[in-house]
Amino acid sequence: MKKPYVILIGSASGIGKSTIAAELAKTLNIKHLIESDFIRAVVRGIIGKEYAPALHSSSYDAYKHLRNKNRYENYDELVAAGFDEHAASVIPALEKVIQRAITDFDDIIIEGVHLVPGLINMDQFEDDANIYFFVLSSDEESHKERFVKRAVQIHRGGKQLDFFRENRIIHDHLLRQAEAHGVNIINAEAVDKTLDKILAIINKSCTTVNLINSVDELPDVIDIIIKKNNGSLEKVVYNIKGFKEPLARNINVSEVSAAEKFIKNIIENEDKKEYLTELYKLSEYRKTTICASNQEKLDKIIEELTEKGYVLNE
Repeated sequence: MKKPYVILIGSASGIGKSTIAAELAKTLNIKHLIESDFIRAVVRGIIGKEYAPALHSSSYDAYKHLRNKNRYENYDELVAAGFDEHAASVIPALEKVIQRAITDFDDIIIEGVHLVPGLINMDQFEDDANIYFFVLSSDEESHKERFVKRAVQIHRGGKQLDFFRENRIIHDHLLRQAEAHGVNIINAEAVDKTLDKILAIINKSCTTVNLINSVDELPDVIDIIIKKNNGSLEKVVYNIKGFKEPLARNINVSEVSAAEKFIKNIIENEDKKEYLTELYKLSEYRKTTICASNQEKLDKIIEELTEKGYVLNE
């Protein structure tokens, strides 16, 4: 039988994970969408406050119930440790939910702040399910704007807004954990763009084309692939004259910010631009692997690149 999908979407409060998870469930026609807050509520009903005080507090102020607070070097470490203890009480029940979905061959999406890379043992499910784990990120200004909006919507503005700093610490902690455990980090932009990035990983429609653009045309190539069509650059292979083995570079760039940083670095650094220009001359063309959220969008990227004359017609 087909392996069921298990998709986890985590982030700090106010990033937009609930909206993204709902749209993803609709797009993939997945009927089981669960918030980790509901699982936490059940666990709270079983485990009393006297046994797990961090669980019965909020994720952003659970640190207040930690013992031996002076063992942490700074406030950020203290908040992160309290958050982990809070989340860890929810994880066993969350893993049981995943196991039940797999046993019933049901696709499931779980979203919530309690999805901490490293705390959840995803290896136990790999043989029986298609596992996808995402952590959403945001710059501080955008996060604060969403955070305020969400706090007003759920009528807990005063309480929530007092703890934006703590939620930002949790945000950064989740990103570090994601990087350490190989979990996909997705920058939360507009809903459609964020959804496309996630679908590009789940559906992974990819192809390899021979690009012949110049270094000066590289910003336009990246604009077509990443900015306009929410695609990604996965790999570039240079077949250099005189060398038996090609030079392969794994890029894995899908974020606009990362692409812009790369382009800026080339434009502002003459040595790097000169090196890349020489590499382009030696290789004549680059075998470039491009991915998108579906075949239709992938075809559109290739069509636009071809129209601009960036694709080698063999």
